[in-house]
Amino acid sequence: MASVQALDFTPYRRIVLLTGAGISVASGLPTYRGAGGLWTAENVDRYATAEAVSRDPAGVWEFFARTRRAFAAAAPNRAHRAVAQLEERLGEDATLTVLTQNVDGLHALAGSRHVVELHGTLRQSRCTSCDYVRPEDLAQVPAECPRCPACSAFLRPAIVLFDEFLSADTERAAKEALRNCDLFLAVGTSGSVAPASNYVRSAKFEGARTLYVNLEPMSPPNPAFGEVLLGPAEDVLPALFGVA
Repeated sequence: MASVQALDFTPYRRIVLLTGAGISVASGLPTYRGAGGLWTAENVDRYATAEAVSRDPAGVWEFFARTRRAFAAAAPNRAHRAVAQLEERLGEDATLTVLTQNVDGLHALAGSRHVVELHGTLRQSRCTSCDYVRPEDLAQVPAECPRCPACSAFLRPAIVLFDEFLSADTERAAKEALRNCDLFLAVGTSGSVAPASNYVRSAKFEGARTLYVNLEPMSPPNPAFGEVLLGPAEDVLPALFGVA
């Protein structure tokens, strides 16, 4: 990793971080489509869809129960903690919003207060019929699919599956964060999956400074990013943010 100079955050008031699986690799979690990734698992096409929830809710629950238990031991790493420390250090007139594609919940565990979980979280379950939502202890997720205490329908992981859309509330929160954004960072993500792939263009349109942080450069490059910093997120972010 090349030497990274600490960034002066004094001029910035509306900071947005878009994070992907690369920020959680140091926590022992695989990337989503790399070796051992969530979306490369056997039977993922069978169980990771909205159609599967309707057809076989018990099978969907069992499929993700294994993933949840695998995620249970993961803890925030230096990158997650650096983001939370930066937010804590900002003045009262500045905001830092994390837009994360991850479903591991590690930003919130690290202490970040303004987190938009674009694809939901494995740390919650929701009803397949009504608005009931409950938290889940990943180490103690029931093996059998539970039913909703409000309406008796089956529960499911509170994540966005293939052929599902982001919720209206999630899209609204992301757009609000990007409005008047003056500093945008994409960390540990290819930035190629919609709608997150559009966020840097929105930030650039607002006149924001834009930085890309990842192990490898984008291919092809995205002209909306003004700066590229290469290296592990757990090394780059503490140095960039000037935190321990």
